Amino acid sequence: MRRPDYDRYLEDLSVSRDGNILTLSLDNPDKMNANTEAMHWGLSRIWDDIDADPDVAVVIFTAAGDRAFSAGGDPAHMERTLGDDLHWLKVAGEAKRIVYGMLACNKPVIARLNGHAVGFGATLALASDIIVGVEGARFGDPHCNIGLVCGDGGALLWSQQIGYARAREFLFTGRLVKMEEAAEIGLINYAVPREELDAKVMELASAIAKGAGRSIQLTKNVLNLPLRQAALATMELGMANEMLSSQSEDHREAVNAMLEKRDPNFTGR
Repeated sequence: MRRPDYDRYLEDLSVSRDGNILTLSLDNPDKMNANTEAMHWGLSRIWDDIDADPDVAVVIFTAAGDRAFSAGGDPAHMERTLGDDLHWLKVAGEAKRIVYGMLACNKPVIARLNGHAVGFGATLALASDIIVGVEGARFGDPHCNIGLVCGDGGALLWSQQIGYARAREFLFTGRLVKMEEAAEIGLINYAVPREELDAKVMELASAIAKGAGRSIQLTKNVLNLPLRQAALATMELGMANEMLSSQSEDHREAVNAMLEKRDPNFTGR
């Protein structure tokens, strides 16, 4: 049987195996694993290969270093792509593939949050099946705080995880919470001390890897059906609206404010 070639994804991502447990890592630690074009492209395609890999029973999804799972977008990259419609068309297509690919991948995915999970990082975590975060790290989606719509999965996944009322509060304000609070409200499964992170993740991964793989995968398939249907229904509009907001004066102001290390002055335009 033909096995997937993961080598084509290894720019800003890394892949390793331990038996039938595959570890996929975001690998841009110098910038707190912030999103890059190569990372985004790889994540938009690798889940199909993982799903088709007969040697994988469970995936640990984590990141390099100990500062952040992902800090989200890179302000310098945002500045370079201001007003770039072709870039946003590419991003929109890949974002839909990432979220739907994760939800459609029948292999269980455990998010090992080794640090902050913000924006894009929070979306990746919430598209996983089980989330274990390190105590003291922050979790949140501040898209609106930088003049962007939460269209790349945030509006979909937060509401499904903690309900619409709480999702509105977090997404409208962009408030970041510690992993401990995230666990208390059901946003993630566990918040553990850093020295216990690997043990907890491996406990979960090993239990799944030793289980009846076919039944576990088909159970995930059923559980995620409403999410896949919701993703198909909402992400087209979500990414279209995020593209529109990327052209706004408020987004340009937010990017400039981040680079100049000051508070933004929004005008609503």
